[in-house]
Amino acid sequence: MTHYKLEYFRALILRKRAELLKDLSQIEEQSMNATAPESSGGLLYSDHMPDLGSDTMEREKAFMFACRDGTYLAHLDQALERIAEGTFGVCRVCGGEIAKERLKAVPIATMCVSCKSEEDKRR
Repeated sequence: MTHYKLEYFRALILRKRAELLKDLSQIEEQSMNATAPESSGGLLYSDHMPDLGSDTMEREKAFMFACRDGTYLAHLDQALERIAEGTFGVCRVCGGEIAKERLKAVPIATMCVSCKSEEDKRR
């Protein structure tokens, strides 16, 4: 892959990473650190059981999203490492080149479309 294309993908990944960190910060700010009354909008009747259940469910959803985003962040960091090592865009199964269109859509991809399809069929 040319230096120009690697720089394009590095910038793309860094933008996605910055957006993700911003989202994680907002999740933490709004849900993870909020007390039950704060996360429910300051309801006066926060000891009402349905309200408490809703608050708990919202915090659990926020935690689930934060975990998912944290995993994606790790994959983005690994993609940046592959760029630095010179292995970005190389299929880890067949060693062939991963299509640029695939990398634009899924910059964390480590397999070409055909190898990924084969893996999905085996599962």
